[in-house]
Amino acid sequence: MQTAVTGYPRIGTLRELKFALEKYFKNEIAQDELLAVAGNLRKAHWTAQSEAGIDFISSNDFSFYDNVLDAAYLFNIIPERYRKLNLSDLDTYIAMARGYQGPKGDVRALAMKKWFNTNYHYIVPEIDDRTEIRLSGTKLFDEAREARDLGFACKSNIIGPFTLLNLCRYTGAKKAEQFADAFIGAYRELIVKAGQENIRFLQFDEPSLVQDLTADQIELFRKIYRSLLPSSGNVGIILQTYFGDVRDIYPELLELPFAGIGLDFLEGKETVNLIEKYGFPGDRILFAGLVNGKNIWRNNYEKTLNQLDRLKAKGINAVLSTSCSLLHVPYTLKHETALDETHLKYFAFAEEKLQELKEISRLAGLSDYVQDPAYIANVQLFRSDRLATNHEVKARVAGVTESDYVRQPARAQRQKLQKKAFGLPLFPTTTIGSFPQTKDVKEIRSAYRKGQIAETEYREFIRNKIAECIRWQEQIGLDVLVHGEFERNDMVEYFGESLGGFLFTEKAWVQSYGTRCVKPPVIWGDVYRIKPITVEWSVFAQSLTGKIVKGMLTGPVTILNWSFPREDISIRESISQIALAIRDEVLDLEANGIRIIQIDEAALREKLPLRKSDWNSEYLDFAIPAFRLTHSRVKPETQIHTHMCYSEFTDIIPAIDNMDADVITFEASRSDLQILDALKANNFETEVGPGVYDIHSPRVPSVEEIIKSVNIMLSKISRDKLWINPDCGLKTRGTSETQASLINLVAAAEKLRSVASKIETGGKTA
Repeated sequence: MQTAVTGYPRIGTLRELKFALEKYFKNEIAQDELLAVAGNLRKAHWTAQSEAGIDFISSNDFSFYDNVLDAAYLFNIIPERYRKLNLSDLDTYIAMARGYQGPKGDVRALAMKKWFNTNYHYIVPEIDDRTEIRLSGTKLFDEAREARDLGFACKSNIIGPFTLLNLCRYTGAKKAEQFADAFIGAYRELIVKAGQENIRFLQFDEPSLVQDLTADQIELFRKIYRSLLPSSGNVGIILQTYFGDVRDIYPELLELPFAGIGLDFLEGKETVNLIEKYGFPGDRILFAGLVNGKNIWRNNYEKTLNQLDRLKAKGINAVLSTSCSLLHVPYTLKHETALDETHLKYFAFAEEKLQELKEISRLAGLSDYVQDPAYIANVQLFRSDRLATNHEVKARVAGVTESDYVRQPARAQRQKLQKKAFGLPLFPTTTIGSFPQTKDVKEIRSAYRKGQIAETEYREFIRNKIAECIRWQEQIGLDVLVHGEFERNDMVEYFGESLGGFLFTEKAWVQSYGTRCVKPPVIWGDVYRIKPITVEWSVFAQSLTGKIVKGMLTGPVTILNWSFPREDISIRESISQIALAIRDEVLDLEANGIRIIQIDEAALREKLPLRKSDWNSEYLDFAIPAFRLTHSRVKPETQIHTHMCYSEFTDIIPAIDNMDADVITFEASRSDLQILDALKANNFETEVGPGVYDIHSPRVPSVEEIIKSVNIMLSKISRDKLWINPDCGLKTRGTSETQASLINLVAAAEKLRSVASKIETGGKTA
C-alpha cells in the first residue's frame, strides 16, 4: 500500500527557521544566509520522508511565515500599500505578515486568524476592487525544481481556489464570487505552468469543504473545478480535505475528474458513512487520512487496518495518509530525554508518524497481519492500563451541581458594586498580562532549570523584575497593573507544572504563527491542582503598590485546547476537571486580597466544531459552563476578566456574554472591527477592551492612531464599558517598543478623558 503525507512541519527540529528569521528581522544575517537555512530544512524534510518510504511527499509545504500568505503572494494578491514600500520580494512578504515601520514607510500587518479548529494562525489575504489576480510568483515551481534536483519526486501543495477565495478579506464593493473568474484564470495558469515544469501532482488543499455549505457555495465550487480540471493535462489534481467530513458536497466531488481525493477519517464523523452510501470511483486515488496529524498519541493499528480492509474489500484504490498536515505536531521524540519509556511508547511525533505510515503500509500488505509482532505489540499497548485515573477527581466532577455554574448577584448589579469599590477613571487602562521576556529572563530561567543557579538566586531575580515592572507601570500611569509573568515560560505549560495529570516535553515545539512556537504539554491523566500556582507572586506584586494588580490565570478551555488532549476520555470531562483545579486557584487568590482576577480563554474558539449544527451539543454547552465554574463562588466585588485571541467571535457573541465575566478583552486590532457591530447588535453586557494596537507587529502606534481606534469603538460601545489595552500579552515584544507603545496608550486615554470631561462640563453627553 502506498503512503502520503499531507504536509510536514517547517520550523526545524530545534527551531532553526525561527532563529534564522529573527536574526534576519534584526539585520544580523543577510538574505542569502536565511535562504540557506531554509534550503537545508527543506532537504532534511524531504530526506526524512523519503527514507521512511513515503510515496507522496510534499513540496511547497515549506513557508517563511504562512502558506495562505504564500498563495496570496503567488497570485499577486499584494495590497498597494505594501508595494509602495519598494522593498525586496521577501521583505514585502514579511511586511504583509508583520507590518513595517522604517525609512520607507509605516504600514500595519494584514489581519491574522486561527486556521480552522487549530492553534495555528494564518495571514488573511486582502483584495480590493483593483487587485489583479494572476500567477506572478515562482515559489511553488522553484521548490518543485529544487526537490527534483535533489532526487525527490514530490507533489506540490497549495491552498485550493475555493478555500483561498473564502479566506480572503474583500475591502471594496466586489464580493468573493465576483473574483471567481479571476481565480480560475490564475489557477489555470498555475496548472499549465506545472505541466511545463513536469510536476506530476498538484495537491489543492480545500478545508473549507468540511464546513456548512450553501447551495450557492456548492455551485461555485463546481464552477471553479469544472473550469480548471479540463486544463489539467498530464498534471494530476489531488483534492485534499481535512478537519472534518465533506457531507454537503461528497456526491458532487465524485462527479469531478480529480486524480485523487483526500478525506479525513478521524475528525470526519461522516466520512465512512459517505463512502458506504455513495461509494468511491475505482479510477481515483483515495488518500485515506487515518494517521492523526493533530495529536501525538500512537496510532491504533487494529482500528486503522480494519478500516483499510473495508476499503480494500470495496475495490477502492486507497493510499494511507495523515489526516492533515503534520505542521500541528512536534518533529521528533529523539530529543525527549526526560520522559521514560513508560510514557514515550504511547507517543508519535512527526518523524514517528512517518514510521507508523511505513509499518501500517507493510502490515496492510500481509495476508495475516494479526500474527505480526509489530501488530501484536501495538494491540497490547492499547489494551494495557496507562494508570491515568484518579478516583477523587472523578468523584469531584460527578459532585458538581447546577448551582456551581451560577454567580450571584447578576452582572449588572456586580458592575455597579465594582465601579464603586475600585474608583477607576473613564476608559481604564491595563495590559493583557505578560511583559517582554527579555534575554536576561530567558537565560536565568534556563540556568535555573539546568541546576546552574540556586533557587534563592532565581527567586530574587524574579522579585526584582516584578518590582521593576510595577514601578514602571505606576510611572507611566496605567490604571490596573500586572506583575509581568517573568516566572512563566508558557501560559499553559506553567500552569500544567502545578497540575496533576500533565506531562512535559523538552523540545516538542509546534509553530503557532510566523516565528512564534509553543510547546504544548500532554494531558496524560485526570487533572487536579497539586499546589497554589500564582498566589505568591500575585500577592508580592500587590504589596508593592496601592493600585490594583490583576491576578493572571489561564482558563480551563484554553489549557485543554493548547495541550495535547487525551483520547481515552471526552473533551467535556477533561475541561471539567481542569475547571475545578482553576477554581481552587481563583478562590485562593481572592482569599489573599487579589481583587481583579483575569482568567484567559485565549483559545475558546479553537475546538468549536466547524459545523454550526454541532456548536452547542459538542462544545459550547459544556465549554461555557466550565468557565463559569471557575469563578462562580467569588464575591460580587471581585472583578473577573477574560481574554480571547485571534479568531472569528462575531457569531458566538451570545455564548461569550454567557461566560458571565465582568470584563473581556479581545484581539481585534488587525481585524476590520466587525466584532464591534456584533457586540452592539447582541446588547453585550460585559465590559470590553478591544485591543487598540497589534502586539504581533513591532510597530509603535501613535497617540493619534490609538485615539482614532477608540473613537471607532465608542460608536459601538458605551464609554462606561470601554477599557483601553493592547490586543494581547507583550512577552514576544522588545522592551523599547513596548514602553513606547504603552506610553502612547496612556496618553491617548488621558486625551480622551479630557475631551469627555469638557463635553460633560458643557452640558452635553459624550
